[in-house]
Amino acid sequence: MKYKELIRKGFVASLLLFGAHVVHAQTQPYSQRMAKTAMSVWSDTSSKVRWTYEQGVVWKGIERVWLQTGEKKYFQFLQNTVDKLIQPDGTISNYKMEDYNIDNVLPGRTVLMLYKVLNNEKYYKAAKTLREQLSKQPRVPQGGFWHKKRYPNQMWLDGLYMGEPFYAEYASTFHEDTAFNDIARQFILMERQSRDAKTGLLYHAWDQSKQERWANKETGVSPHFWGRAMGWYGMALVDVLDQMPTNHPKRAELLVILNRFATAVAKYQDKQSGLWYQVLDKGTSKGNYLEASASCMFVYALAKGVRQHNLPKYFQTVAESGYKGILNKFISTDANGLIHLNGTVSVAGLGGNPYRDGSYEYYLSEKVVTDDAKGVGAFIQASVEMERLPNLAAGRNKNVMLDSYFNDERKKDITGEAYPYHYKWEGWDNNGFSLFGNIFNNYGLNLGTLYQAPTAANLKPASIYVIVDPDIPKENPNAKYMQPAHASAIADWVKQGGVLLVLHNDTGNAEFKNFNTLMSKFGLTFKENSINHVQGSQFEQGAVQIPAGNPVFKTAKKIYIKEISTFALTPPGKSVLNQKGEVAVAMAKYGKGTVLAVGDPWFYNEYLDGRKLTPDLENFKAANDVVAWLVQQIPAK
Repeated sequence: MKYKELIRKGFVASLLLFGAHVVHAQTQPYSQRMAKTAMSVWSDTSSKVRWTYEQGVVWKGIERVWLQTGEKKYFQFLQNTVDKLIQPDGTISNYKMEDYNIDNVLPGRTVLMLYKVLNNEKYYKAAKTLREQLSKQPRVPQGGFWHKKRYPNQMWLDGLYMGEPFYAEYASTFHEDTAFNDIARQFILMERQSRDAKTGLLYHAWDQSKQERWANKETGVSPHFWGRAMGWYGMALVDVLDQMPTNHPKRAELLVILNRFATAVAKYQDKQSGLWYQVLDKGTSKGNYLEASASCMFVYALAKGVRQHNLPKYFQTVAESGYKGILNKFISTDANGLIHLNGTVSVAGLGGNPYRDGSYEYYLSEKVVTDDAKGVGAFIQASVEMERLPNLAAGRNKNVMLDSYFNDERKKDITGEAYPYHYKWEGWDNNGFSLFGNIFNNYGLNLGTLYQAPTAANLKPASIYVIVDPDIPKENPNAKYMQPAHASAIADWVKQGGVLLVLHNDTGNAEFKNFNTLMSKFGLTFKENSINHVQGSQFEQGAVQIPAGNPVFKTAKKIYIKEISTFALTPPGKSVLNQKGEVAVAMAKYGKGTVLAVGDPWFYNEYLDGRKLTPDLENFKAANDVVAWLVQQIPAK
């Protein structure tokens, strides 16, 4: 073969390989594509990692991608990066509490996540330092946090995102229930002081003293409605509502504020592009421009508000139009297939030196850049929310209830307070169900927990009921066994259309005689056995192959189930998946309802979050398959 022909064939082969790489990249969700860019631009191997609020926005985006994919690389990036900044004693590099800069609290959200996953005390100490800052943060007389010590008496919309989501998550994690009174006060005060009654928009900042040159001498507010400032406020509000107790007396007021916010945002959306302007109410006035970060933040807040059931579905249409506009105007792709976000204003502030007067001309004078961290982080978060929308309708306004009566193991946390910890929605560690719960959320279901014995009345609100690994005395001295009355209540609920998921355990780790009073009603009697024993990290010993055409597992092909109790089946019980001649996964149709059962807790984080299993073991896919199938079994009304 001639040299030129060899070169030609090699060139064509290279093009084909490059083309295949690009096609694969382009079939990935935008959240993953932008996360790849972010992890390249702000590498976890860089010596230039700094504790900044900009990085905090990016980190939160990458965390959300991790929850959606169960891929280790995202978690590892966050841990590697943060570990460069948190010393073994919990000291935070390049952080000074005495600055009382509320921007510096934001990255603590990722520290909290790492603590909840890894239970490493250094993360707790770092988070506690940031909580101490908030306890000492200077305040205006009405109780709102100053934005910074060097900006006395000033509250900025930005500050709500910088401080309150961390504050809320810390309070939720470490049992500071009364902190939500203070958190709600911050939002209510800021909206009351900065909201313009005519437009519904929020001014960028408020000077309680009315002494700043930029401050209105009667109201104290700054002169204009800056897009990203309102974006920060909206993102903060939907994130705090994630953590706030549903029965908190101020929750209703925050929901009213969120709906007012969303209405104003929708009103000032550019109808042609779907985007929002740098100065929101000035539209096409001279020099004004469509701005990327604010548009991403509004899409995130609206889409998440809809998913949380805190905003009417109408706002999903607004978010979809905005997201389409972002992709059309601001996203570009380089020769290596990496995507980039253009059109983000680098900064906008008030006061300082040189002095920023908050004028219209000032907001248009700041530089517009590509791949600004604030915009990139907001884009990743917005993309994740948009990628969650397609399946929401399947389970919208339906409830999945997790048993915490039969499984009620408790231990004390670092504060000394006892809490239920094994297989719980709020658990982020190996034993938690946080990723499993996130998948249910993707299908529009509300997560709930049943702490009482099951009855017809308390099961009625649930479309799906999950029982996991009921206690035995070695786990809980007060173990509660399945009684005939419990079994009858659950079976009657299934017969009327309930969908029951049972994740039991194997012999030595489970009680069978009493629990089978329930399971035998469905023809799914657990054997007192254990198969798929695994030595150490020889994960292949626990591998289960899934044949093509499986009715439940539509995408997972190879999964990992360690130490399984199997089934003896009688009608209406049927096998879903066999292993070593035994029934490993089984189901039954019972009246109008459905039961799916496995003899292992299985879907806890240790086997979903990507940190332990090898990539060929597709438990995360299996969990998605199971949730999709369970939702399909809910009878249509």
